[in-house]
Amino acid sequence: MSVSQHGMWSSKLGFLLAAVGSAVGLGNIWRFSYVTAENGGGAFVLIYLAAIVIVGLPVMIAEVMLGRAGRQSPIHTVATLARESKASTGWAWIGWSGLICGMLILSFYCVIAGWTLSYGTTYLLGLFTDGPAVSDAGAHFGALTSSTGQLLFWHFLFVALTVFVVARGVEKGIESAVRLMIPSLFLILIALVIYGMTSGHFMQTLNYLFQPDFSKVTGQTLIAALGQAFFSLSLGMAGLMAYGAYVPDKASLPRLCALICTADTAVALLAGLAIFPIVFAFALDPHTAGPGLVFVALPTAFAQMGWGDLYGLAFFTLLAFAAWSSTISLVEGGTAYLVEQGLSRPVAAVALGGGAGTLGILSALSFTHLKDVSLFGRNLMDNIDFVASNVLLPLGGLGIAVFAGWILSEKLRHEQLGGLSAATYTVWLTLVRYVAPLLIGLIFLSSIGLI
Repeated sequence: MSVSQHGMWSSKLGFLLAAVGSAVGLGNIWRFSYVTAENGGGAFVLIYLAAIVIVGLPVMIAEVMLGRAGRQSPIHTVATLARESKASTGWAWIGWSGLICGMLILSFYCVIAGWTLSYGTTYLLGLFTDGPAVSDAGAHFGALTSSTGQLLFWHFLFVALTVFVVARGVEKGIESAVRLMIPSLFLILIALVIYGMTSGHFMQTLNYLFQPDFSKVTGQTLIAALGQAFFSLSLGMAGLMAYGAYVPDKASLPRLCALICTADTAVALLAGLAIFPIVFAFALDPHTAGPGLVFVALPTAFAQMGWGDLYGLAFFTLLAFAAWSSTISLVEGGTAYLVEQGLSRPVAAVALGGGAGTLGILSALSFTHLKDVSLFGRNLMDNIDFVASNVLLPLGGLGIAVFAGWILSEKLRHEQLGGLSAATYTVWLTLVRYVAPLLIGLIFLSSIGLI
């Protein structure tokens, strides 16, 4: 059996939990529900599920397949597979793109993720005091985001938590962490959904999220569904390729990837069923996306709820776990590369985390001392986000699809996907060669504003 020098998952469950953790992030918790409601509710969900099947799943299988075939860091994996397929090792740009993209995302993601630690701590302490932990949500959020010291403290604490897990290795670090975090994440989500069912506004939530309104479906709806499917699965940053290197040979990659896609979608839908009953119960604006919903609107509701501080603690613990499991995957690919260059794993993880954390200072200061600095009409954090999410991610996904479908030798593809029937293999190859590149190209053109 071929193995990676970095270690192996102890079981298929270990990979499944790690990959689900990579895919599930902060965006799953709030963005999916908001985008769904704005684009036709149930009609959008149907289109999104179709996008998962025809783009997300085939590209995920391709990315994990490359990782297992190469058994190295994404950079060396693609170079080695290209050499074995008698192609240019220049295709290693896919791995480099993923590494750079991961570090850029980590740099600003840990700033936002740090807020979840701050809020979680506030709600934990609030359990031991009289009155709500956050009585004026707007003022509380404003105080946090206007304090450079607080922003940097929570940012670097989250970076340190991420580095700690990656430095411990594949099995003792990453797998041990996700075995705790991902089941806990689902348990918290289910508990919050059950609470939402008792709020009296659960049926309104079901109608809001799932009642099809095909009148809202436009060309942009299709692009939004494609983009949500692609980005929510963490494709294109080579994190899943790094994780794929540690998957046992006998595991069925298509089956595991299908389970990952299902779990990722389930988290997004459960999050909507947990959040929006509270939004409707307290007459909040359901169209307040992102930080406005999570860090201001919902804490406003928590302050008026019975056991609101406990609910707040559970909710922000959920967000912290979702963010933490994602940041771990952002660091792993680069760490594996530096280990292959001769560094020890702890030193490699600290180097990458430290570099991304230092770059993240710019994102943190975008809320304070550098808030008036603007490039191309965006602040510094939004520019870093734009380069990573709108340029590198879709280009990385496009590269993975083209390399796996056209460049990788037929022999290597069959070695990894030999368990598929001839018909199923043909369908996958057709999707990854023709359909996925075309649709990812549309995502890219849309994300940079050309369509």
